[in-house]
Amino acid sequence: MGEMMIFWMVLLILCIGIEVLTLGLTTIWFAGGALVAILASLLHAPIFVQIILFFVVSLLMLFFTRPIAVKYFNRDRVKTNVESMVGRQAIVTGEIDNLKAAGQVTVSGQEWTARSSDDNVRIPAGSVVLVRAVNGVKLIVEPDDQEKPGI
Repeated sequence: MGEMMIFWMVLLILCIGIEVLTLGLTTIWFAGGALVAILASLLHAPIFVQIILFFVVSLLMLFFTRPIAVKYFNRDRVKTNVESMVGRQAIVTGEIDNLKAAGQVTVSGQEWTARSSDDNVRIPAGSVVLVRAVNGVKLIVEPDDQEKPGI
């Protein structure tokens, strides 16, 4: 076996191993490129051709198949507590004032520190807001223009 064939096999095994450990759909595309490079090596293609094939196949797989794979593999993924906060409504329990670095909200019975998405907007206690982002342990909120009565 040639040195390049061994190199491509080691790269293939590493990429598959990392993918198995992370399940993040990050290195499987490069494993595909390494597999094509192994086939090119078996056909005694020059090293530069093997390298070009590796990169071209890896990038093509990444750009054309990753969106489809992410759609199907992450369909049943459960959002973590923090990820599930974005887009939800919250009730302001302590006035939100970015200038004073103050503000509290309650989301589903949980207290969170909150800041306004607009530094110039103060949001009074009792207001209903929408969570727009999470920054560390703070929720970034904005007033809910579609405030529903009784919430």
